[in-house]
Amino acid sequence: MKNVEKNARKSVVVTIVKIIIAVLLLCILAVAGYIIYMQMHYYRIEDHTALEVENNTDVRLQTGATYTAVTYNIGFGAYGPDYSFFMDTGEMKDGTPTTGEYGKAISKESVVEHTEGAIRELKELDADFMLLQEVDIDSDRSYHVDQAKELREAFAGYGNVFANNFHTAYLLYPFSDPHGAVQAGLLNFSRYEIGKSERRSYPVDNSFITKFTDLDRCFLVMRLPVEGGRELVLINSHMSAYDEGGRIRAQQLELLNYVMEEEYQAGNYVIVGGDFNHALGEAVAEGFPSEQKFPAWVSILTQEEMADGITMLRAENELEVPTCRGADIVYTKGVNYTTVVDGFLVSVNVKATAENIDTDFAYSDHNPVKLEFELAE
Repeated sequence: MKNVEKNARKSVVVTIVKIIIAVLLLCILAVAGYIIYMQMHYYRIEDHTALEVENNTDVRLQTGATYTAVTYNIGFGAYGPDYSFFMDTGEMKDGTPTTGEYGKAISKESVVEHTEGAIRELKELDADFMLLQEVDIDSDRSYHVDQAKELREAFAGYGNVFANNFHTAYLLYPFSDPHGAVQAGLLNFSRYEIGKSERRSYPVDNSFITKFTDLDRCFLVMRLPVEGGRELVLINSHMSAYDEGGRIRAQQLELLNYVMEEEYQAGNYVIVGGDFNHALGEAVAEGFPSEQKFPAWVSILTQEEMADGITMLRAENELEVPTCRGADIVYTKGVNYTTVVDGFLVSVNVKATAENIDTDFAYSDHNPVKLEFELAE
């Protein structure tokens, strides 16, 4: 009898071990299958890709006239004040670590609300040119709201150009709220004739995991003819964000500097607007009240790093209005770390001033920046 009981117990143990091994094998196969799936769907868009100009106008720029431009990262419609993002981390001054919560927007309704709010802000600013970042066209994270379509309908009188800079298969992380599949990019609007437009590919981090979560970073180049034969080279740029130490951003800046200097030396006017993911100068890096420590992701861009003939334009109210908030916690003014990472670089043959626009981060984790400029004769 004892032998029977002993054999029965042994059989149960063997069965349990087999089940555990089977479950582990299934988990390994699932992980391996997912990695293969991600790898099969990973690609980078070719550099120097020509872009289609939609709804182009035939109104040509002139020297000596005053124009306006706005740059605005609309944060795929997710970043209301009550939103935090899973990839953002930080630390309070008392040592408490902080990590964002959500992988996608809180709801489709919030995406619609914040997109409409951004559109209202842009209409109020009434700029001749708009350079927008994080515009979704078909993404799980924004519940498949086509923000580009909404923006084109709202600004039907403008020519426009779109460049994809984030295309990914289904991202399962975070498990509690997966980021999902994404198709998103940069969207430019212009009241003036666009000659040609192309997508330039930035260097990115190609390490195995990071390449699936970072964007296919790029900058969108529009060439606008100016009366007299020269061109305005208007660039929308969105540099890497999650790049501690700024190694990749340094490579991206090297390419951007090369393009800016080449165009300026050719006699053209150059304006670069966008989200640089650098604090634009030492003064704004820690220039705003906060209950958080200085974050590791912040690199500082200085005038000394600019190409010859290029000026890093400082907004007249740069120490009064930040343009970006930390999204590791929900937004409370004076609590979150804030800085200025959005703005403009201009060639010295462009007379320009800039102003940071205070929306108090109502529709995005960024505020718009408005540029007023004149092309020198």
